[in-house]
Amino acid sequence: MSKTDVSGLTQLGANTQAPTSPEEAVLERVPNSNAGTQYVTRFTAPEFTSLCPMTGQPDFAHIVIDYVPGEWLVESKSLKLFLFSFRNHGAFHEDCSVYIAKRLVALLDPEWLRIGAYWYPRGGIPIDVFWQTGAPPEGLWLPDQGVPTYRGRG
Repeated sequence: MSKTDVSGLTQLGANTQAPTSPEEAVLERVPNSNAGTQYVTRFTAPEFTSLCPMTGQPDFAHIVIDYVPGEWLVESKSLKLFLFSFRNHGAFHEDCSVYIAKRLVALLDPEWLRIGAYWYPRGGIPIDVFWQTGAPPEGLWLPDQGVPTYRGRG
């Protein structure tokens, strides 16, 4: 088993300030020592927070990101800080969800990526946002994201 090359990373192992906006956030990547092997990596952020761009009130989501890496992996601390950067950022649910996915695609050039953003209700209506780069690779074992649709108290 080869050791992952972490040279050039600026946040891992360092005391890093949280970015104040998603645009300022630095996403970092490391070489995939299993490039050429098809597998799914999943990140789950059950406590994602952003702000409503109209009212400034907090919005909450359970976000699941699945991707099939190519040559690169996202460095998880940088992803955590990137997601945290939305905490004081005003944007609609759809904008946050798709922006996250597109930033990861631009960084990693994965074989495939999808995001499921399950937003908690505001005004009585939950909004779920789904986006993917295309059809999943043939033969890929892709588990369900495991987040049930919103049912309220019923």
